Amino acid sequence: MPQLDVDGATLTYDDEGPRDSGAVPLVFVHGWTANRHRWDHQTAHFSATRRVVRLDLRGHGDSSGAGLGTIDEVAADVLALLDHLHIERCVLVGHSMGGMTAQAIALSHPERVERLVLVNSISRMAYSRGRALLMAASARVPFKLFVAANIQRAFAPGYPREEIRAHVRASAGTPREVVMTLYGAMRAFDVLDRVGEIRVPTLLVHGLHDIQLPVRQMLRMAAAYPDAVVRIVDAGHELPVEKPAQLTAALESFLRTTAPAPA
Repeated sequence: MPQLDVDGATLTYDDEGPRDSGAVPLVFVHGWTANRHRWDHQTAHFSATRRVVRLDLRGHGDSSGAGLGTIDEVAADVLALLDHLHIERCVLVGHSMGGMTAQAIALSHPERVERLVLVNSISRMAYSRGRALLMAASARVPFKLFVAANIQRAFAPGYPREEIRAHVRASAGTPREVVMTLYGAMRAFDVLDRVGEIRVPTLLVHGLHDIQLPVRQMLRMAAAYPDAVVRIVDAGHELPVEKPAQLTAALESFLRTTAPAPA
């Protein structure tokens, strides 16, 4: 289990697959309160043919460190890992907050991103009324109850309850300070007016039943991208674990397409 020390944090990551395949590496970034194992299905599939890197963001999973105040600071951790691994250019895949992080990297360091994949993510944070009330109540309810309420809402109706409980337990292991600090970072995130600057091929994959970040918000983002491919999947917010095979297939198809000529 390799690790990297970065500015007071220890980042745990996986670096798998052949280095000599000729394919641009895939780099996966998970979302809020999650960990690198959200990408188990994609890692198992793609590491057979290309280099695949995934990490636990600081304060999540097997990584240490305090919460960060901005998405740009989260992006700096990912860039530090890419530098450490001598990855100059990659296909960057981000889920939810990880998608925000991926957009921040694509805007600040466009030379590092070959293609961009955003899963259940948006460019401007806007919560539903129900989510806003839940977040407002976070200071008054036990932390584990708050986490459980957020995670349970993330899955589409009918998803197995025992699997949801397992994800709740994993998310509850994220320190409260990290969870709430990053909530503030997401709340302040807004690059909607800048995403037109992102000129690389982009895939937007979203769960139809996502009530955390509803489809209509993603479509508003999609309209701002110059040439985005949009896929809607019958899932909730946790698409990487709800419909992993469908996400992998969508990513495989996207990677096989020829990139359009630069505008």
